[in-house]
Amino acid sequence: MTRFTENSALELIARLRAAGKSIVFTNGVFDLIHVGHVRYLEFARALGGMLVVAVNSDDSVRGLNKGKGRPIVPAAQRAEVVAALACVDYVCVFDEALPDASIRELRPDIHVKSAQYRVEDLPEAQAVADVGGEIVLAPHMPGTSTSDIVRRLRQEEPPR
Repeated sequence: MTRFTENSALELIARLRAAGKSIVFTNGVFDLIHVGHVRYLEFARALGGMLVVAVNSDDSVRGLNKGKGRPIVPAAQRAEVVAALACVDYVCVFDEALPDASIRELRPDIHVKSAQYRVEDLPEAQAVADVGGEIVLAPHMPGTSTSDIVRRLRQEEPPR
């Protein structure tokens, strides 16, 4: 993954758009990377010419009520791991509860969310509509979320 400054990312987005490529955006916590994340991001990347991933800051994760002790991994490390995936072109960290500001600035053509959600229930749907984007739902893999993994780990008895 090439690391971009925000301005160079915006310049690259403009060049890709001029070449007829679409910009795909998604966001999430990405606390413990698992196969569900990988398949989700690969699905998103296949939809366009560039995949931009916005990772929730530590404060915004705490506001999402993901559970005690979350995030497990600090935002800078989560962003670095996501950036290392071959399907990801650009990563940013956002502090807000919703990625609306990032959506409005980057103006993605496609916003991807998991099919565990319904388009009409997405709080960022208005921001996507405001920039002329569309929302695409990626297949969801039940039982693979970080929250599921954390619950399983907390139920496991310690070694004797």
